[in-house]
Amino acid sequence: MFEQTFKNIDDILHKDAGCGSELDYVEQTSWVLFLKYLDDLEKDKATAAELSGKTYTNIISKEFQWTVWATPKDKDGKLDHHKALTGDDLKDFVDLKLFPYLKKFKADAESADTIEYKIGEIFSELKNRIQSGYNLREVINRIDELRFRTHVEKHEMSHLYEDKIKNMGNAGRNGGEYYTPRPLIKTIVKVVAPEIGNKIYDGAVGSAGFLVEAFEYLKHSKKLTTADVATLQKKTFYGKEKKSLAYIIGTMNMILHGVEAPNIVHTNTLAENLADIQEKDRYDIVLANPPFGGKERAEVQQNFPIKTGETASLFLQHFIKIMKAGGKAGVVIKNTFLSNTDNASVSLRKLLLENCNLHTVLDLPGGTFTGAGVKTVVLFFEKGSSTKKVWFYQLNLDRNLGKTNALNEKDLADFIKLQKLALSGAEGTAESENSWSIDVKKIDQTTYDLSAKNPNKKEAVRLRSPNEILEEMKNLDKESAEILKGIAELL
Repeated sequence: MFEQTFKNIDDILHKDAGCGSELDYVEQTSWVLFLKYLDDLEKDKATAAELSGKTYTNIISKEFQWTVWATPKDKDGKLDHHKALTGDDLKDFVDLKLFPYLKKFKADAESADTIEYKIGEIFSELKNRIQSGYNLREVINRIDELRFRTHVEKHEMSHLYEDKIKNMGNAGRNGGEYYTPRPLIKTIVKVVAPEIGNKIYDGAVGSAGFLVEAFEYLKHSKKLTTADVATLQKKTFYGKEKKSLAYIIGTMNMILHGVEAPNIVHTNTLAENLADIQEKDRYDIVLANPPFGGKERAEVQQNFPIKTGETASLFLQHFIKIMKAGGKAGVVIKNTFLSNTDNASVSLRKLLLENCNLHTVLDLPGGTFTGAGVKTVVLFFEKGSSTKKVWFYQLNLDRNLGKTNALNEKDLADFIKLQKLALSGAEGTAESENSWSIDVKKIDQTTYDLSAKNPNKKEAVRLRSPNEILEEMKNLDKESAEILKGIAELL
């Protein structure tokens, strides 16, 4: 039912002049979904208070409660069309009354780790883009069909929301930066192995996939005490995000997965001067896939000892600095980081090897990130001791990855098994056709080049299928046509 509801909402938004893409659909669905979620949360809290003989005071005042403005019901439990706003009346209420009311929560909240603060922050960042009040009425009616009361309902909803984020990632227009394949995230979390009590951080939080998967991992890591649950809710997950839409989606994603007031801040992580980071600001665990290929302005670069415009290289410096001694990290980065010859890359590899133990490098195949042709690696490191040996694993699959043939957890099972052996120091047992170790003393001490070629892999000559050759010819024809069209426009 949930899946069909989401599809129906997308169809409604597709017709609306204010929503032009999958990104807009997710954003606009999110705020309406959030208010419905909030209404169900308040009902649950009121029931729990009643059972324990207490009185619950609603967060949202009467006029702005979902059941009053969005879905007033008649005595039969059906929508009361005499009271339910629609058209311009509904749009005016949402734009001129509801949003300004919800924005004020940020200033009035006791602290940033409360649901009140999150309400204020979300509605300070968002605006209603649904131009037709009639379309908005339809969206509200559809979302009112959804329930967030039972564990099963919340679980199903969180998975569907993840699917929407995934579709958004596949939709282009920067969507890919919001979505790291979940099998890869789960694998990174397993290898880093956080524990309850650790402070876990992602400074490029996007849709909060890393924090969500770390939460799921820790929830099932042991039988949780009441204190453990409180720790996971308030003192475990921390994120920063520069872009408004990603911030909203990341916050919503965590809330739907069960973290009531996520510690995600809307800020440019790289605007923080590394010299200002103190011990109290540090984290035990860093899990991240920072944006790569971006270029930062000169004034942002001044915050870093190693000056470079490459966003991912600045993030890596930030992560190393913000980790506690003994802290652990799993960070996705472009594979060219291992071999780039510019001064910044060389200095950064030297910094990483001398200040951290870079114990594992996972080399991923092209197509791991749908819609992005770049090849990536995952760096696993611990802060506080220098690197002596690096264990490499090259993920070689017998298929090409893509939208319909994505990476799965089974693909990574061999890596997880061998990585445990490599880390336990069982000499030789972690060597395979896809894995090998390098002694850091043997790498070039002037370039610190880490782009080691797999010494164990036998190169097989692969002949392309006729379909692959035809597909490439088609793409080349398309490129040629676009070039010729560009030349014709210039003439």
